Amino acid sequence: MKKFNIRKVLDGLAAVSSSSASPQPGNRENDLIQETLQSEHFQLCKTVRHGFPYQPSSMAFDPVQKILAIGTQNGALRLFGRPGVECYCQHDSGAAVIQLQFLINEGALVSALADDSVHLWNLRQKRPAILHSLKFNRERITFCHLPFQSKWLYIGTERGNIHIVNVESFTLSGYVIMWNKAIELSSKAHPGPVVHISDNPMDEGKLIIGFESGIVVLWDLKSKKADYRYTYDEAIHSVAWHHEGKQFICSHSDGTLTIWNIKSPAKSAQTITPHGKQPKDGKKPEPCKPILKVEYKTTRAGDPFMILSGGLSYDTVGRRPCLTVMHGKSTAVLEMDYPIVDFLTLCETPYPNDFQEPYAVVVLLEKDLVVIDLAQNGYPIFENPYPLTIHESPVTCCEYFADCPVDLIPALYSVGSRQKRQGYSKKEWPISGGNWGLGTQSYPEIIITGHADGSVKFWDASAIMLQVLYKLKTAKVFEKARNKEDKPSTDIVDEDPFAIQILSWCPESRMLCVAGVSAHVIIYRFSKQEVMTEVVQLLEVRLQYELNEMESPEVGGDQPPALPTPGATSSPQASAPQSHPSTSSSSSDGIRDNVPCLNGGLILSAARPYLYVTARLPGAVQGYQAELVVQLVWVSGEPPQQITSLAVNSSYGIVVFGNSNGLAIVDYLQKTVLLNLGTIELYGSNDPYQRQPRSPRKTRQPSGGLCDINEGSTTSEDRCKSPTSDPASPCSSDDDHKHPNFIERVKNKSRKFSKTVVTDLAKMSRKLSLPTELKPDLDNRDNSFSRSRSSSVTSIDKESREAITAFHFCETFTRKTDSATTPSLWVGTSLGTVLVIALNLPPPGEQRLLQPVIVSPSGTLIRLKGSILRMAFLDATGSFLPPAYEPWYEPNAPDDRDEKDKVRKRRPVSVSPSSSQELNENQYAVICSEKQAKVIALPSQTCIFKHNITETSFVLRSDVVQMSAGICVACFCANGHIMTLSLPGLRPLLDVNYLPLTDMRIARTFCFTNNGQAMYLTSPTEIQRITYSQETCENLQEMLGELFTPVETPEAPNRGFFKGLFGGGAQSLDREELFGEVAGKASRSLAQHIPGPGGIEGMKGAASGVVGDLARARIALDERGQKLGELDERTAAMMASADSFSKHAHDMMLKCKDKKWYQF
Repeated sequence: MKKFNIRKVLDGLAAVSSSSASPQPGNRENDLIQETLQSEHFQLCKTVRHGFPYQPSSMAFDPVQKILAIGTQNGALRLFGRPGVECYCQHDSGAAVIQLQFLINEGALVSALADDSVHLWNLRQKRPAILHSLKFNRERITFCHLPFQSKWLYIGTERGNIHIVNVESFTLSGYVIMWNKAIELSSKAHPGPVVHISDNPMDEGKLIIGFESGIVVLWDLKSKKADYRYTYDEAIHSVAWHHEGKQFICSHSDGTLTIWNIKSPAKSAQTITPHGKQPKDGKKPEPCKPILKVEYKTTRAGDPFMILSGGLSYDTVGRRPCLTVMHGKSTAVLEMDYPIVDFLTLCETPYPNDFQEPYAVVVLLEKDLVVIDLAQNGYPIFENPYPLTIHESPVTCCEYFADCPVDLIPALYSVGSRQKRQGYSKKEWPISGGNWGLGTQSYPEIIITGHADGSVKFWDASAIMLQVLYKLKTAKVFEKARNKEDKPSTDIVDEDPFAIQILSWCPESRMLCVAGVSAHVIIYRFSKQEVMTEVVQLLEVRLQYELNEMESPEVGGDQPPALPTPGATSSPQASAPQSHPSTSSSSSDGIRDNVPCLNGGLILSAARPYLYVTARLPGAVQGYQAELVVQLVWVSGEPPQQITSLAVNSSYGIVVFGNSNGLAIVDYLQKTVLLNLGTIELYGSNDPYQRQPRSPRKTRQPSGGLCDINEGSTTSEDRCKSPTSDPASPCSSDDDHKHPNFIERVKNKSRKFSKTVVTDLAKMSRKLSLPTELKPDLDNRDNSFSRSRSSSVTSIDKESREAITAFHFCETFTRKTDSATTPSLWVGTSLGTVLVIALNLPPPGEQRLLQPVIVSPSGTLIRLKGSILRMAFLDATGSFLPPAYEPWYEPNAPDDRDEKDKVRKRRPVSVSPSSSQELNENQYAVICSEKQAKVIALPSQTCIFKHNITETSFVLRSDVVQMSAGICVACFCANGHIMTLSLPGLRPLLDVNYLPLTDMRIARTFCFTNNGQAMYLTSPTEIQRITYSQETCENLQEMLGELFTPVETPEAPNRGFFKGLFGGGAQSLDREELFGEVAGKASRSLAQHIPGPGGIEGMKGAASGVVGDLARARIALDERGQKLGELDERTAAMMASADSFSKHAHDMMLKCKDKKWYQF
């Protein structure tokens, strides 16, 4: 018999007898339920990254393979082929990628970084890897050039020198072009860094070098001297050749273009200022902004194209960035939404000495990728098939659903396809390289993102791809103020009043519920029919903390809310600034409370413009149609607290939401409020806390709800304690006495960091748009991610604020004495309490719409350490019990009333056990908090398993997920650990330190789903998907797409009879003879060679695991081919070595044959 355990009593078990019971019940449960999941079923790895590359810095294109590469400022590399073929790589140093160069049609890529390193990537494997690296020690890299079908890479430096690297061995040649020899006496000063290198298209032996100061040198590689020098008095930004090699064009810092004939260095043949105003007196046009890049592309049948970025006139203030396309006499100025980072012209031929025939321009913007069709009039853009619009509006919340109903994605796609814009180019997307992977996982996956502008996007995430399905704009439910009188003063206008805070979605019934940052909730029903939306009904709810001042909500959209009169406020100036972090102190509570409510009167919360529910949504709506709007209103001059939890159940027709004041249960079928209770009232007489009474005019908590600002005297040890560790006064605090200005400090801090880990929303997405902005905030907040936070709501707990943090609908045993399961709602709070509310539902059909739903707190109370995050239920066999749901039906069915009624009267699908089950066929409640997980046997309410997840940190996200071999609890901690626990035994199965430096964005968007999938927002523009399933890790190699596909290089252009006869056409150069061993060896201190981890070893690592026989055979063939290639290279090297040895031996023999022995 186990000893009496006082700790379990303090941990909040309902009965002492259960905690002091013998261990036999727990062991019996373990014997009854055989756990199938083991630690070998789990492995953590990244799968794929979606979205626009964050902070792009460079771009390259392979015209034969048709692959696009984009480098970023944090050292990331993103490769794009045909839609669905994407790849992400990362340089270990994290330095910015300043330039990318493809080895065209070779399956390799050279990257130059800001830390003066050059890397060679092998793209012939599904996970590209670095083969070689070269780190320059004494010079800074400014420009690289790799000629087509050459193995010699030119590297220009800040000192003005040019070094040459063999890309096969990544060794430096002894051939160096020194800046002083290049310019000689043409300039007295240093010419500046090298900004351009390229060889003459018609003569590989002539190299053009552009220096920043304005000097251009035509260098003869064979004679090692400059043929011509071209000088202009403005700085150079870029240079481009005409394909015949007789002319080149330079772009300058004063907005001019200069065209030079190579044999006339004295003066430019032509000077153009594309956007300059031409004075009438023949003077030079006014200077313009710098032309950052120019490309000069010829066509066989018409005028050449000159394409440039920048160069706008200085008087065009506020004008958007532009790309200028000059073709013949026409000039098209194409405005872009964001600043231009780089652009590339896509041409029909990879050969620089042939007519280029440009057909598209790829424009890389700071936050977008645009491809322009040059072949059609008006230069339309191509419709971008990549999922690059995740950040169209900042993401404020995410949800991930795996193994959805199979008809869901086609339904969303069918309604979303009508939302597409018109006017795109009719041609196929030009970036079409690579091949799709052979995916074996075929279950549907959907990602939903909520955004700061109130939009909700549904994405098809099946088979490690991502494609937008449907976009819902929740802001359409509201109408903006119509005239200036309706608008409040600008000092209290918030940026994103419609920002989505929480999403609740039922995939089976397709019911969607969203909670916004302005304390509003919208319930949506899905319909494939285009119907004129009826008037959206509004419910106003007054969630109030005070016990004695609860009032019934006003129902309906015609009457104004029963708000307090202005006289209810005694000191508006004193209280208003403290009621919301961003509230203007000059506005009066009384005025706010008396705002007239038009068209249903939706008043948004504090510091936001007054917007109203629109009477009728514009036009016919297909897809999600608003069913009901619920709005929390001001109470006694205090704005509504932000909503912290939300749940919808289609089987019961109920939506429930809660905040730091209490909860409200809404029947969305009858459009009535069923229950509106403060958190304290939920406890009734079972309240375990000693709470101090709160005055209505007492200083109020900021409306962030769950604050993570742990200040005052709360120590690390105190934060880790259970709220029940001090049974006398769980929430007592002396912070008031020690810090009289605490609220004022919270208010000031809230201006910078007003949203919390749990309720962190739209404004936070703005603040976290740059990682650098995050660091001071985290430092100011005492680095709360590395330390634990209090399990109570906030340091202002003397007010006893207890937020509602989790909901779960289920059919279970509500009380200990129950012998049958009944519908119920389980409620979790920020103080670690789980309360159960019984739901008494009328019979389905017409009765459900006429009779009231009866809800009543059951008195059941379960306690855990830390804020409640997730609840779930298992049946007697340990299988997962999802909440009951109603299958989707068309709400706007045809006029066949009998058919419609028949559909509506269908019995909801209840996956719970039948109500006639015997008592010994019990259930298990799985409850996870920030600190621990418990499994409770029902109806006895005995804790049979308990596991303390973390002592020094806290759990940010927890989900009960279905794996192929069983179910488990998946947790993500603030210290970066990802853990899984078995069910019902809560045995640790996986614990990986995945993200040591967790930031707020990841904390806000991380979510687990079934089949071992998870995701989070790794940057403001990118979604990172990971898997914690061993099976998925093993199959990942098959699922990934291939970037490199064998393609024949196009034939070189024909030189023609006369050119061949008279010596015209392209001149070839034996670069090996110039740059090879003859040139000698470069200084060892100049650069350091670092062998990369790539090659065949990387291939083996990527291909390890259980893959299909076909994939194994393919990999084996690749290995064999690569080994044969290596053998050929070694044989050639040995032959060269033998020849060299033979030559040296012969020389030695000739030298020594006539010598006598004493002469040696």
